[in-house]
Amino acid sequence: MTAIRDAVPAREETPAEEGRMTQSSRHPETTGANVPVTDEPLPYWASSYPPGIDWRLPWQPRAVTTVLASAVAEFGPKPMVSFGETSFTYAEIDRLSDRAAAGLARLGVGPGRQLGLYLPNTPVYPIMFFAAMKLGAIVVNMSPLDALRELRHKVEDGQVAVLVTLALPPFAETALKLADETGLGTLVMARRPDGLPGDGPVPLPDDPRVHDYQDVIACTDPVTPAAIADPAEEVAVLQYTGGTTGVPKAAMLTHANLMVATEMQHAWTMTGEDALLKRGEETMLLVLPLFHIYALSPCFLRAVDAGWHVILHPRFDAATVLRDLSARKVTIFPGVPTMYTAMLALPEFRQTDLSALKTCASGGAPLPVEVRDAFERATGIPVLEGWGMTETSPAGTASQARDGYRTPRGSCGLPLPGLILEIVDLNDPDRLLPPGQTGELCIRGPNVMKGYWKRPDATAEAFAGGRFHTGDVGYMDEKGYLYLVDRKKDMILSGGFNVYPRVIEEAIYEHPSVSEVIVIGVPDAYRGQSAKAFVKLKPGAEEMDIEGWRSYLADKLGRHEMPAAVEYREELPKTPVGKLSKKELVAEEKAKWDAAGGDTRARA
Repeated sequence: MTAIRDAVPAREETPAEEGRMTQSSRHPETTGANVPVTDEPLPYWASSYPPGIDWRLPWQPRAVTTVLASAVAEFGPKPMVSFGETSFTYAEIDRLSDRAAAGLARLGVGPGRQLGLYLPNTPVYPIMFFAAMKLGAIVVNMSPLDALRELRHKVEDGQVAVLVTLALPPFAETALKLADETGLGTLVMARRPDGLPGDGPVPLPDDPRVHDYQDVIACTDPVTPAAIADPAEEVAVLQYTGGTTGVPKAAMLTHANLMVATEMQHAWTMTGEDALLKRGEETMLLVLPLFHIYALSPCFLRAVDAGWHVILHPRFDAATVLRDLSARKVTIFPGVPTMYTAMLALPEFRQTDLSALKTCASGGAPLPVEVRDAFERATGIPVLEGWGMTETSPAGTASQARDGYRTPRGSCGLPLPGLILEIVDLNDPDRLLPPGQTGELCIRGPNVMKGYWKRPDATAEAFAGGRFHTGDVGYMDEKGYLYLVDRKKDMILSGGFNVYPRVIEEAIYEHPSVSEVIVIGVPDAYRGQSAKAFVKLKPGAEEMDIEGWRSYLADKLGRHEMPAAVEYREELPKTPVGKLSKKELVAEEKAKWDAAGGDTRARA
């Protein structure tokens, strides 16, 4: 999950101003970034926790299958997953995943083998996910919105043995192309999942590599759950990073990584008499895709562990989501910023009864302060932000909604229990910085991945100094609240100054005509790089030229931060999760620059 970044520019420090702190002066040396750190001195931010929350998280490494087994014992007849008009109880999902495990075992899936899940949000996903966990297999998550080239990379690099998908277009066609190009020999296709709109099941492709999902889940062979001897070492999921630069890498997330991440979230939201959320009592609407770590770990697995009811939507439609939030008395809604923007734009938004909602969460990308404020003013419901990433399963920081403990504007919260967050010098990664100074965010804790799959060099680089280097730039204040400025790779070096696109975006979002904005660095023959803004306007709003923008931003940005150009778009590119995506715009601008022969005037 990508960072929630700071809305307030951090003060730039000169080397002479920075306090020099060694690793040993802050925390004892550890053997790695992904080991328990709760034997260390209590970190200073623990004093900012609400009463009853203990930073020393008493965690136990456990297998993912224990989550479902415990939930079935406690909540067996209660609804676990609903999809359309169809619901499945905890006991039913357990039984169906047992049968799916037996059917997959016949197809050769077992301990240490990779099962690819190429699926939208449907009940097929949790059934097959838990089947894989019961077999000791490794799940390789694949996005339905990935290009064929990226899917091919994940199948080949992830050594996928069996791929599960739908017989519906375009899934079936793409899966068959993947099989042709990669030699993948076994495909399982669901002809139409229960609850998916349509007129009956679709036919399966006439191909010997294709097996009917219904046949797989009808298997009644006895299956003995695989023994997970060391949950902290055995990989449960290969979760590919977004691939914003270069070829996507797979984070090896162990059983313990995923389980301790859920425990951290529970400790934060279900501890104390005034806990916001209760075991067995909540309903979560999940439109975030389960193939993404944001939906899988802190949402779905956490919900199963707590006995909550999860309503799955296969895709985001603002009107449908708003209707179900009201009609189905949803209490928890996790989303990404573009979802809140889209719902706010609906004419019926302010007339919709959202009184059952207890909390909303925003992650995956920065939530503009203006959007958060507008949503909270309209509903009275807090939108809690946090930071995490694929490599951290994705636990990191979180905000609070308890009285007297609201997170300051622009911050993405406090470190979760059991975690150590550190800021290191951008030019000297062995040098720790004190509160208030800006550098690269690093993290240590048992939720941090085992490493990158088949990428020992990348793993060694990421874990340099015994801490995981996140690539996010920010600072922590004296109370421990984290403020993230931007991604290290997105930082613009303009005329010798460090310029953070997120700071410019927040300033542009303050204009009432702006719906969405992306700022990137573009080549500049004079400055090296300059900032360019891509803007989507609200309906009926008029475009403003660059001089108008410079006038508007004059009291909000420094001269070195002022965008050199603005371009208006009907739509801005987004990732499969729905967060705004920069890589397409960066590629476009580079192509323009190259075509113009490096002449910035010709490019403009």
